[in-house]
Amino acid sequence: MQMKLFVNGKEVEVPTSAMEKRIVEFLREDLDLTGAKNACDVGACGACTILVNDEPSRICIKLVKDFGGQRILTIEGMAAPDGTLHPLQQAFLDCGAIQCGYCTPGMVLTAHAFLLKTPHPTRAQIRHAIVKNLCRCTGYQQIIDAVEKAAPHYHREERRLQAASTSEKPAHEDTEETTG
Repeated sequence: MQMKLFVNGKEVEVPTSAMEKRIVEFLREDLDLTGAKNACDVGACGACTILVNDEPSRICIKLVKDFGGQRILTIEGMAAPDGTLHPLQQAFLDCGAIQCGYCTPGMVLTAHAFLLKTPHPTRAQIRHAIVKNLCRCTGYQQIIDAVEKAAPHYHREERRLQAASTSEKPAHEDTEETTG
């Protein structure tokens, strides 16, 4: 029996033979999505982080069968179809938050999930959000700077979504009933 995943917006059918494979290996070997790294092999460093239903998930110890029907976002799915980097990815480049690059995909995805929920973060909140992703090169300041630099994009996205939801409300929800 085959299972379906939704990876970077595309439906992927998983053959039965791949169900017991680790998802990090499936993404890297079968789908050629090599951003997630298998570094520590125990789920402790964050290099294998992807988003599952917009939540960070460390996948080096998880099996393909654990992800049936889930929405998966890898670093390869962040950029626009034409290759234009997502504003968060661009901020990482602009701020020098990429040194060796090994932790970068997991760090970017963790920051993306955080900014989706907290589009107006403080530096302390950013620091707390990325604490479980290890980086041996940057000292974290450039990463915090990059997340802070990208936050305005998420402010605009938040306003756009709020405007869209307001315009979809029936007219009677927008007016308060007055009593006299």
